[in-house]
Amino acid sequence: MEDLAKLTDLGKPRVVIVGGGFAGLELAKQLRDVPVQVVLIDKQNYHNFQPLLYQVATAGLDASDIVSPFRKILGRQKNFYFRMAEVQSVDAEAHMLQTSIGLINYDYLVIATGSTTNYFGDEQMEANAIAIKSIEDAIELRNTVLANFEKALQMGDAEQMNSLLDFVIVGGGPTGVEVAGALSELRKHVFPCDYKELDFKQMDIHLIQSGPVLLKGMSAEASQKSLEYLEEYGVKVVLNSRVKSYDGYTVTLSTGETLITRTLIWAAGVTGAPIPGLRPEALLKGNRYKVDQYSRVEGYTNVFALGDIASMQTPEFPEGHPMVAQPALQQGRQLGHNIPRLLNGHPLEPFRYDDKGAMATVGRNRAVADLKLPGGKDYRTQGLLAWLMWTFIHVISLVSFRNRFAVLLNWTWSYFSYDKGDRSIIGKAKDPLRVKIKPPVEQMVTEPLKD
Repeated sequence: MEDLAKLTDLGKPRVVIVGGGFAGLELAKQLRDVPVQVVLIDKQNYHNFQPLLYQVATAGLDASDIVSPFRKILGRQKNFYFRMAEVQSVDAEAHMLQTSIGLINYDYLVIATGSTTNYFGDEQMEANAIAIKSIEDAIELRNTVLANFEKALQMGDAEQMNSLLDFVIVGGGPTGVEVAGALSELRKHVFPCDYKELDFKQMDIHLIQSGPVLLKGMSAEASQKSLEYLEEYGVKVVLNSRVKSYDGYTVTLSTGETLITRTLIWAAGVTGAPIPGLRPEALLKGNRYKVDQYSRVEGYTNVFALGDIASMQTPEFPEGHPMVAQPALQQGRQLGHNIPRLLNGHPLEPFRYDDKGAMATVGRNRAVADLKLPGGKDYRTQGLLAWLMWTFIHVISLVSFRNRFAVLLNWTWSYFSYDKGDRSIIGKAKDPLRVKIKPPVEQMVTEPLKD
């Protein structure tokens, strides 16, 4: 079959990587000096630093601060080729991918497609809620928050106004906790200056968690401290409760309680993003490929899976490694070490996950950290020290010097000025229900502003 993507044939084994997240990008880097042709395929032309998406969504950073084009990152790598395309299916027998730009053949296929938002089959929720899984999601959320405040200025009806000012966040993991903390800081320091006519004492932030604790998977100390921090910030945390439905206006909880909001932020789970074409038995619960200790997809010798899409089951992680950045980076690094061994006929070395712990930030000088020190010792800390650690690790983990410099500069400015970044409304905002202004704008009587 003919390769239709106009890729130069280097006469070397072709390693096709689908997905330029942490795992795919790290693997491509590791293959820099290996005698192979590296072809990266992604729907976007940039790497997205997902741990800081919530900062874009809450105006803490610009989108350009956390993305970097693949061609800029790897453009000087002589064996690297990039194609912006969507992979539609894989034909493992023919060693061929069907993509939106045509057929691409491979000698070794690496699936690093990551994960997507999991709405658990709730189509109404999917239509009305906002997730934070992509740059587009983050910008849409930022636009929605700001556009809602602009609309609230025109409201004469108290319930309608509150529906625009109030927020419901579903999911008490790191993303949910960090979004809640960021919104509460905006409510205290930024929004009252931008929207002087609005009473932000009426702005409620609800965080709904289905389980009994926040930050499940972290220590009890971290869970409890994050709860305390959020409550200090005035976030209304609801534990042991699920969201049964959301129609774009009314949130119904499993307890029977109802909340009114135009903005529901969904941070309640993810599911793998597999490619059609591989054997169904290779796909496990959660849409993750079952892989062996060398990251090979079960039943294949030249198809690998890395990161969120891969489930490498071990005694320590019977359901696969956590769907976070560190396992993805380490798996990409290990496969980059194993592919040369595979080419030379040497035995592959198994993957061993080096668990470095977990962190989450709630706000200024408030964070929690459960770290794994060399030798396997646990180190736990909260507050200012954890916040400084979180800040340092996220800055140095960004993929380019420009990103690191921009983020550090923005955060330094925000810390000392109590201000945030870009608060422009550029692009679309989510408006599941048409807002009716009561009374009409032309009939509104505005009271003089009081000092």
